[in-house]
Amino acid sequence: MGDGIGRYRGTESKLAQWLRRRPKRTAADDESHRLKLLLATAAAGLPLAPAAYPVGYRCSCERIGCPTPARHPVSFAWQTQSTTDRAQIERWALGQPEANFITATGMVHDVLDVPLEAGRAALERLLAQGVDVGPVAESAESAGDGGRMLFFTATRGTPEDEDEWWPCELDCHPETMDEHPGLRWHCRGSYVLVPPARLIGDEEEQPTLAWVRGPEHALPDPLNLLETLTDACARHAAERGEQHTGHGVAWPLGRR
Repeated sequence: MGDGIGRYRGTESKLAQWLRRRPKRTAADDESHRLKLLLATAAAGLPLAPAAYPVGYRCSCERIGCPTPARHPVSFAWQTQSTTDRAQIERWALGQPEANFITATGMVHDVLDVPLEAGRAALERLLAQGVDVGPVAESAESAGDGGRMLFFTATRGTPEDEDEWWPCELDCHPETMDEHPGLRWHCRGSYVLVPPARLIGDEEEQPTLAWVRGPEHALPDPLNLLETLTDACARHAAERGEQHTGHGVAWPLGRR
């Protein structure tokens, strides 16, 4: 008995010593991982541009009362600035190690943006049904918006009749997040953050926005996901006792 305990203690001691010898994750490791994720996102065809980032509980833009702290592009020319060029993204990422990045929607891809709980329920249902789901990212519940899930899809393109087209910013611009907590369809004229991104309130300074399904997944037709997502959002709103606001889908679904 005594010898057995001694051997166990010896093994435990060696294990503890081994754990102490394991190299800790460094800032260089985090930066390398960040750059790798950003380049993979760009390689999948999603155009990127630098965005603001948290400085304590403030936004790096230093704007008093910034409506979307750490969530917005840093340049007014973000739509034309957005690119998939590897060299340019490397320069941005290495030159601005704290910066978040946005991707401009409506050029290559759109994003269906839903409350986190609704998104998780919808994702489980879609996968169980064998539906092809593309890249999916989620922000933690501590992110200040209750958590969101982003479904990246192919863009539907520019309709021939421009009268049936409008930028989704009219009723689902990122700045209206608190007003319209249901489904938002980010298309032309909008943007979303891409992982890894840190948001206000990240106590450990770890990314709050992360991939659930990476950008290597093919972009699906958004209409293949829409019914399940809207149903999940309706259930989520009902559970919270919310009334339908009429802003469920910011997109002309048909053409005359």
